[in-house]
Formats: sequence, C-alpha cells, structure tokens
Amino acid sequence: MDVLALEAKSVNGSEPEKKSSSRPKPKPPKKAKRIVYFEVEIVDLKTKEKLLLLDKVEPTATVLDIKALFQKSYPKWYPARQSLRLDPKSKCLRDEEILQTLPVGTTASFYFRDLGPQLTWGTVFLTECVGPLVIYLMFYFHLPFIYSPKYDFTSSKHWVVHLACICHSFHYIKRILETMFVHRISHGTMPLKNIFKNCGYYWCSAAWMAYYINHPLYTTPYYGQMQVNTGLYVFLFCQIGNFSIHVALRNLKPPGSKVKKIPYPTKNPFTWMFWLVSCPNYTYELGSWIGITVMTQCVPVAFFTLVAFIQMTVWARGKHGSYVKEFRDYPTLRSSMLPFIL
Repeated sequence: MDVLALEAKSVNGSEPEKKSSSRPKPKPPKKAKRIVYFEVEIVDLKTKEKLLLLDKVEPTATVLDIKALFQKSYPKWYPARQSLRLDPKSKCLRDEEILQTLPVGTTASFYFRDLGPQLTWGTVFLTECVGPLVIYLMFYFHLPFIYSPKYDFTSSKHWVVHLACICHSFHYIKRILETMFVHRISHGTMPLKNIFKNCGYYWCSAAWMAYYINHPLYTTPYYGQMQVNTGLYVFLFCQIGNFSIHVALRNLKPPGSKVKKIPYPTKNPFTWMFWLVSCPNYTYELGSWIGITVMTQCVPVAFFTLVAFIQMTVWARGKHGSYVKEFRDYPTLRSSMLPFIL
C-alpha cells in the first residue's frame, strides 16, 4: 500500500510541473511606431508672402485635408477655390494626393493661388443647355420684335423648319437629362468667369441658327425631302450613339470614384466605336450636327458644326493623350476622335 501511495503521489506531483512547463512565455510588448509629422508652409504664389504655417500635419493627410486646414484660417478660400502646387511653375496638385508620397521633406512648402468664385459643372452644363433651348423656341414661335410685325406668332409652311426645331430641342433636352441623371463629372467646379464665355458661345450660336432657319423667307434644301430625310437619319443615329457612349462611361466607374479605367465596347453595337476611337461621344456629337446641317442646308449651322469640330478635336486629343500616358496597355489602334484620321 505504501508503494502504491508513493507512486500515485509521484504521478500527481509531476502533473503540475508538466502543466507549468507547457505554458507559453508572454511576448514582450510591441514598441509603438513613431509617427513623423510634417510641417507645411503655404505661400502666396504672386507675392511670395507666407500665409500660414501648419505644424504637426499627419503624413497620411491629403491635399484636400490641407486645403480644409487652410480654410479654417481663411474662410473665404474654400477648397474648390484653392490651387496648391509645389513649385510656382508646376501643375496644380490633385485633391487625392497624399502628403508623404509627394517629393518633399518633412518641411513642405505649397504655393497658393486663388482660382476665384467657383460653380459646379452641373450648374454650368444646365445653364449652357437651357439657354439655347429657350432662345431657339423664341425664334420658332416668331415672338414680336424678331421679324417683321406681320409675321408675329405665325408658323412656317415648310415641314423642315418644324423638324429642325424638334431635333434642336430634342438635342438640348437630352443633354439636360444626361447632366441630371447620367453624367458623373470628375471635375467638381469651374471658375465663375468661364460661364459667360461658354454661355455666350452656345446662346449666340443658337440665336444665329434659329434666326435663319425660322425666317419667313427661309428656302428649303436643294435636294428636297431626300436631303431632309438623310440628315434626319444621320442625326437620330448619332444621338442614340452619343447616349450609348455616355451610359457606357457612367458604368465604367462607381459613384464618387476618381479611378480611371480604359473604356471598352459593350454588347451595345453603338459602343463598338471604342475599338477605333478614344472619344466616340465626340464622334457621335459631330455626326449629329452634320445631320442637322444637311437637313437644314443653313450656313450658320455649318459654321457652328465646324467650330464644334475644332473644339472637340482639342478635347479628344487631350483625353487620348491622357489615356496613352496613363495606361501602358492602351489599344494602339485607337485614334482620338475620327477613325484612322484624327
């Protein structure tokens, strides 16, 4: 019995030792990472006067965060009105750029420029489109003081005049609805002074076209109904194509995202233009105005189409160059706006 008791005691006594030996040793506490804060100096671009010194700015702060801090000291300069750059001759920094990724040390100098009062792009687009729509209808209904008094509130006897009004109104109503429900505009604002230039161009052009198309002495196209129908078919085809491209570009990125992606054709045949050009929305827009030019055989419309072509060429080349520069695998077959030509 004594032997058995001793063995049991030895077994029971060895168990705690095993348990105590199996316990993991506590890990030493991790050392807290030391955060290196930045010192940001904001200098006026023109006068070189130091406007503000921000101390202890976190390295993960974005340019937009710095603009918000700057606004606290200068409330009238809200972020959309500020332009910050690292050098007086360099490009303006994007809001999403992060401080620690910029080519600066722990003490960074930013050059500030006031962009002036700003308007949202949505407001600008709506103002540009509503004006031509209203102005054209004023000429179409022959409001007083436009033509001779005997023509006040009269209607044209030519069907092409009514058709041109329908197409013109449809075009700008479509643009208004797209601005409200389709477009996702990457650039938030635009200088207030630019709206006078943009609206002046669109509004005056609409008045010039409407005056001649709705004039009581307007003459119909040389080739008659065949020419009118051809212009109408081209216009409708290009309007559908333009809308299809806008929808495809909308679906390319989620709301609020500023990440650029390469647009590719979808199952919609109108988007297959992406195989050949970078900006098919401009291609279809140009085609729409060529259709109205053919339909009306009106010189002001042709002139407006030419000016629009020149401007859209500048925009398309800029976007095409941006795509090529940003994406190494960008399709080499694509032109900017006109397949194999431009």
